[in-house]
Amino acid sequence: MKNTLIIGAGGVGGVVVHKCVMNKAVFGTITLASRRLESCQKIADQLPAGAIGIAQVNADHTDEVIALIQKTKADIVINVALPYQDLAIMDACIATKTPYLDTANYEHPDLAKFEYKEQWARHEAFQKAGVMALLGSGFDPGATNVFCAYAQKHYFDTIETIDILDCNGGDHGYAFATNFNPEINLREVSANGRYWENGKWVETKPMEIHFTWDYPEVGEKESYLLYHEEMESLVKHIKGLKRIRFFMTFGPSYLKHMEVLQNVGMLGIEPVEHKGQKIIPIEFLKTLLPDPASLGPRTVGKTNIGIVAEGMKDGKRRKIYLYQVKDHQECYREVKSQAVSYTTGVPAMIGAMLMLQGAWSGQGVFNMEQMNPDPFMDALNAHGLPWQMVELA
Repeated sequence: MKNTLIIGAGGVGGVVVHKCVMNKAVFGTITLASRRLESCQKIADQLPAGAIGIAQVNADHTDEVIALIQKTKADIVINVALPYQDLAIMDACIATKTPYLDTANYEHPDLAKFEYKEQWARHEAFQKAGVMALLGSGFDPGATNVFCAYAQKHYFDTIETIDILDCNGGDHGYAFATNFNPEINLREVSANGRYWENGKWVETKPMEIHFTWDYPEVGEKESYLLYHEEMESLVKHIKGLKRIRFFMTFGPSYLKHMEVLQNVGMLGIEPVEHKGQKIIPIEFLKTLLPDPASLGPRTVGKTNIGIVAEGMKDGKRRKIYLYQVKDHQECYREVKSQAVSYTTGVPAMIGAMLMLQGAWSGQGVFNMEQMNPDPFMDALNAHGLPWQMVELA
């Protein structure tokens, strides 16, 4: 029987745990670990008695993670902790020769920047350890990477342009809240935009480029260009690519709140003096905002995340839209979570499942699009994220 260690007990972690328990024949003995034991217990209380074990760990410290891996005899580590902790957890997996999976690339805690460079640099170390590290097994990054690989394998000879389109049409009833970790969300959205075209990166001002897209089952939404990490790996692995962009939808209220918060310095990541104490503004803001894990019961509406790809097939031009739609309340009924966490957590479970089953294997560090897309796409349909493909004129 396998032993599965899940690190991180936020909204996504809760979904991963629920889904792993539903597939216990694959995941075996499941342990959920977090800095706060009470967060693990809260998730455990939603499950049948004895379904999981819980443990406390500070994932900033590699030695603590090593000790926990050894204690649980983990056959895989699913990292759904903070992106700042990726490297520490990866190093623990190298030391213990344990397969590793995460959902988001490394972010330096003191820089509003995220990139794969430091994780890719561990490729040789994972090779020497004889195990696999799979990066970005969420939805975007994650499923969208696999959508691109699937399109390349089945629908195109060459793909020239890709637009990744992420729409959350849900309503949680708050004037302002974020659907995943506020620190990560707000740093991502307030940063300069960036896209790749004709072999180089083009930088834009935040929200400078936008357009209206009619999202099936959601409707027309204004979509804004951001930089997103999956583009960094896709430009390496999609042959013939000339341009790739990422767009996300935001409502007027969200944008106005974010603009004001940025103008008054609340999105700052440098410590400031306050009544004799040092505080980091964005961390204080996180304390004030609703916990994303608490949004499930009150969020209604749907998400729609997909790709629009255009290129050539058999000498003819082709354009397709491959996407997935998920209902927030349907997710809450199944795993006590809103759809943003669900659409990230399910692909994490699927990626880990394929690794444990041997359908995805290797030695070193890999991105999702480097794997055979077919079993992942089949598993999306089987585990709650059915997808659709339509031809566009």
